[in-house]
Amino acid sequence: MKVLMTEYLQIDLETEKWECRVCGHVIGPASESYKEGLLVHNRDPREIHPPIIDPEKYRFTFSPDPEWVRILEYCCPGCGTQAEVEYAIPGHPPLHDMQPDLPALKAQWARRGEMGEAVVGPAVVPDQGHNH
Repeated sequence: MKVLMTEYLQIDLETEKWECRVCGHVIGPASESYKEGLLVHNRDPREIHPPIIDPEKYRFTFSPDPEWVRILEYCCPGCGTQAEVEYAIPGHPPLHDMQPDLPALKAQWARRGEMGEAVVGPAVVPDQGHNH
């Protein structure tokens, strides 16, 4: 049975593995951080939050200082889907943000039954024949 954990991650309770919900790529053991099995792009925060004022004239530009913050983008090695983004202190290890209780999940979902897949991506609304 596969349990949806985030928009892009699920756990296969039979194998106790993290999986990508988009392509099904096995990321790693669910007893460990899913981030260990994903690709990581260490972004310069100035790429995401560009300076508001001229950095040639001013030291503080309202853009994050890369000596104080980094932006980590975690992507599936199978399909490239971005599963998580984390703002972190340079040199600090990635946050271990989810530690699922696998025995409790197995017991809960054994009683509940498997849940159907949620919609990933934008919803499509059928054309109702109205003129635009």
